[in-house]
Parts: sequence; structure tokens; C-alpha cells
Amino acid sequence: MAKAAKKVIRRKAGTAAVKPASKAATAAKKPSSPSFIARTAKEITATFSDSIGLTAKVAAALAKENVNILAGTGYSASGMRRKATFTLIVDNLEKAERALERIGADEIQDSMVILVETENKVGALEKISKTIADAGINIYYFYSTTSSGKTATCVFKTADDQKAIKVLRNA
Repeated sequence: MAKAAKKVIRRKAGTAAVKPASKAATAAKKPSSPSFIARTAKEITATFSDSIGLTAKVAAALAKENVNILAGTGYSASGMRRKATFTLIVDNLEKAERALERIGADEIQDSMVILVETENKVGALEKISKTIADAGINIYYFYSTTSSGKTATCVFKTADDQKAIKVLRNA
């Protein structure tokens, strides 16, 4: 029995990628209080059939295209799932999509999220998430990484990203 060709499903909200903020731009925008900066960003989510070495394959495909991963997560929920999901914020969305298609992504989507740069200190996530919750906005998911010893980058998807950014900026 012949194997059916995979069809890549693409749902795009746009193609602009996130450029890392320069230190000077970050310092210029940084208010004395609160100690974070919120802005929109685009993330790319790709699903694959799970296999040993898939993370290395994804990383190699992006590196080959000179795509920098600014934040991301990858997972396979269990051995029974047989699917792996990678969610990434990259510096070149179009190149990343092409690279992931070439290595067999089953589905690729991009969507808007909130990117919050904050001080890397105890309680920072609590302050951000409480500000969003106090505005009556549900957080669907978040992930974060430290970009240096002094700062962290948090990615949020909420029920109302525009309102969340507004309340974060006014906090």
C-alpha cells in the first residue's frame, strides 16, 4: 500500500518576525516601575511525527538557514501521542517556515503572542501574571527563558493580548 504524501497546512497571521530589542532601545523604553516591557511578537508552531533526534533535526534545519531561536519550547506529551510540537520565536519567520516544511512538518502555524522582557529576579513572573489576572484576562499558556543573568523573556498567550499589553504598560 503506497504511503499518502503529507500535506502541510499553513495558517498565517502574517510574516513579520521578532527582532531582538537592542540594549539601548530596551534601556530607553524601560520605565522605573514596573520592571518589565511588553510588546507583541509572532511565534511559529510546527508539529511533526515524533522520532528520536527530532529536536536535533529541527535545530539543524533552522541553523542551516541562519535562523536564530529567541525563545521556544518543544515537547511530545507521551510515547502514545506520536506527535511532537515545537513552538518558537525566531528572528526570521519566513526562513523558519521553509526550513520546517523541508524537514517534514505536518502543520505550521504562526500567531501573535505577548513578549515580556523583565528583570531576572524572584517574583517577576508573579507580578506579570497577577497584573494580567487582575485585569480579568485568562492566560492560555506561557513559557520563559533568561537571556542573560540580569533579564528574562516571558512569552504569553492570553484571551485578550491587546488588553493585556495595555494593562502591563500601565501597571
